[in-house]
Amino acid sequence: MFKRFRNFTLRNRHNLAVFVLLNVACAMCIGLVLARVAYSESGRHLGLIWNLFLAWIPFILAHVAHASSWRRITLYFVLPFIAILWLIFFPNAPYMLTDLQDLSRGSFGAPLWYDVIIVVWCSWTGMLLGVISLYLMQDIVLRTFGRLTAWVFVFVITPLSSFGIYIGRFVRLNSWDILQDPAETAIEILGIVVDPSRRLAAFILLYTVFFLFVYLLLYSFSHMLTEHSLKAQQTPEQLAATQRNDALR
Repeated sequence: MFKRFRNFTLRNRHNLAVFVLLNVACAMCIGLVLARVAYSESGRHLGLIWNLFLAWIPFILAHVAHASSWRRITLYFVLPFIAILWLIFFPNAPYMLTDLQDLSRGSFGAPLWYDVIIVVWCSWTGMLLGVISLYLMQDIVLRTFGRLTAWVFVFVITPLSSFGIYIGRFVRLNSWDILQDPAETAIEILGIVVDPSRRLAAFILLYTVFFLFVYLLLYSFSHMLTEHSLKAQQTPEQLAATQRNDALR
């Protein structure tokens, strides 16, 4: 039993490390917020805890989708339902970056630097949850439909999520509204799409570019580390053969 657990841990050590670190980050965020509440006797920034909870939903859905995508029956019959739910809740993760604008209201009851740490830590944790969940969903599309479709998926999902963040921040609609009253929510969203404002266009453009920059940077960095690790495990003969193959491409 212990040997099986040890082998499982070794095989999944990187996934477990990411999961543990994200939980530690969330625990720190919650601790910082509760410490501020106790110190200032005010409920400011308590909403960040709820936003963190919402940011975990697409992360969990992506993991469930990724785990179930290896079986063909779940890939075609269960996964589409999970993917729709993931798309509805995905904007909640990168949405947390917009909480930074709350700092413009000033700091009351606690030092400004402390509020900056709280909001930045929570926002960055939400962003990481979004990046990882998108990476998992992209991997499903990659294995099913190929590399080109996988990257088209990323470049379509990103502006859609930016639009979702906009209607959440400025129109005050949220993911639960789509599930509770889909018809009324769809009519309200359609009105925004039919008559878009300059603020909407600028927000979607800038936020999409920013999120893509973060995603592509972390994606490239993770693959760079993987390549270095594989090369480090190769013998000199295998490394020479790999370099020759790279030169021929």
